[in-house]
Amino acid sequence: MKPTVIVIGGPTASGKSGLAIKLAKKINGEIISADSMQIYKDMNIGTAKVTEEEMKGITHYMLDIVSPEERYSVSTYKKEAEKAIEEILEKGKIPIIVGGTGLYIESLIYGIEFQDEKIDEQYRKQLDTIAEIEGLEKLYCEATKIDSQAMEKISKNDKKRIIRVLEIYHKTGKTKTEQEIESRKTEIKYNYKSFAITMDRNKLYQRIEKRVDQMIENGLIQEVENIRKKYNKFPTAMQGLGYKEVIEYLENKTTKEEMVEKLKKETRHYAKRQLTWFRKYKEIIWLDGEEEEDKNIKIIIEQMN
Repeated sequence: MKPTVIVIGGPTASGKSGLAIKLAKKINGEIISADSMQIYKDMNIGTAKVTEEEMKGITHYMLDIVSPEERYSVSTYKKEAEKAIEEILEKGKIPIIVGGTGLYIESLIYGIEFQDEKIDEQYRKQLDTIAEIEGLEKLYCEATKIDSQAMEKISKNDKKRIIRVLEIYHKTGKTKTEQEIESRKTEIKYNYKSFAITMDRNKLYQRIEKRVDQMIENGLIQEVENIRKKYNKFPTAMQGLGYKEVIEYLENKTTKEEMVEKLKKETRHYAKRQLTWFRKYKEIIWLDGEEEEDKNIKIIIEQMN
């Protein structure tokens, strides 16, 4: 019988972390983050990283594991998250995967073996130049012609993922979708029970706006300034939501008010994309984020048995 692993996904600001911590206390679990920004050290406020106090003594994995100067792939995440799953199971505890990065979650629950290809720096520079001079939309259109299926899940503003679709095709001659289909041949080692939080869109947006205001109050601008001083480069980290907007402000491209409004708007769009991503998982069980946490915990425990 395969060991059970709980997955809790959903949009940003929907209450995933709080629910997971409470669940972990109840079922003797430990938490593995599935967030592509919380892996970075020193990026705490802008990623809404759970604090030590909020953890309430529950061990968390896959937080603060790489420098913002480093690139980090889905393939590496999958290997390291599976190591964490094994470590938790060896302790006789239940692993709980929590986060909003659909690609990380998908790599685990579907056993996708993403190829960890070496980056063609020259080709990437070429794509960066096109994006800068002719606009990101040109690359988005090119990527859509190559792999329309993959691009359905990618925003027109998501430079990193647009470039990734083009790079895979350039390097392998195969589309990202073809590569993923081929890679799903390994047997899944665990019995994943997948859940996602949803709630009324207006209420979610109110939570997002409140969170952004709180981030600014907690020192997000200072956090970004500190990171820029400490590290020489940040190939992926500073493209992240909440960081690129602050950099625009620090470079005097926007006012503080414009930066805050843009951050709220981009976060709302991101939450919408996350919900779209999770809705494509047929096996997912939806939890009402407006319900009491205890009621949702009861649903999760019932599905485990």
